Amino acid sequence: MRVIRGRKADREADRAVTAAMLQETGETGEPAFRAWTPHRQIAFGRRDTRASRYDAAVAAAESRGFPALERSVGGRAVAYTGTTVAFAHAVPLDDARTGLDERYEAATTAVVRAIRSLGVPARRGEPPNSFCPGDHSVQAGGKLCGLAQRIRQSSALVSGVVVVTDREEIADVLTPIYEALDVPFDPDSVGSVDTAGGPGDSDAVCEALESVFVGDATTRIEDASDVT
Repeated sequence: MRVIRGRKADREADRAVTAAMLQETGETGEPAFRAWTPHRQIAFGRRDTRASRYDAAVAAAESRGFPALERSVGGRAVAYTGTTVAFAHAVPLDDARTGLDERYEAATTAVVRAIRSLGVPARRGEPPNSFCPGDHSVQAGGKLCGLAQRIRQSSALVSGVVVVTDREEIADVLTPIYEALDVPFDPDSVGSVDTAGGPGDSDAVCEALESVFVGDATTRIEDASDVT
């Protein structure tokens, strides 16, 4: 398995690393995994960009020091403070029409295991009116993680975000954003690893995720700065 660590120097280049990872998995059939801390930003989903007050949501983000970025998958706005962890697992596909639920099931189970290994009583699900609401989430004293999938003809990317710390800052910036997008949001629904009893250490969360997703697979490790 190919394991990528670290991030690029800017947001757009960093996002390209994950896209390249997915493409290479499709071409070579080799799975890949990445867990890292993206740059400070608000990542808006496709539905967000179609909202009538999307410009107001972007302005709310940027006025609070969060550059806006549009991602290519669905879901709703997600905040990355610089300590927030993202992960991406690229897997080869024989048939892009099958396996969606199985991949979600495996990834959700893996996230729960990883976060529990850090001393957090994580479980499936999310509180009402959570950020980026969806069926595939993990919670402990609030929503900690949401998952999504991107599917190509020969590969799929199961990805997610884990709130490690900065729970209050995330709630504060998302409140006016979700109001502008006309999406219900409860600031108290935001959880974090540190407030749930785990470490406020992004590296520890990345290591826990990598340990569970990669397991005993033979790996080749690359630094994100070397990925083109």
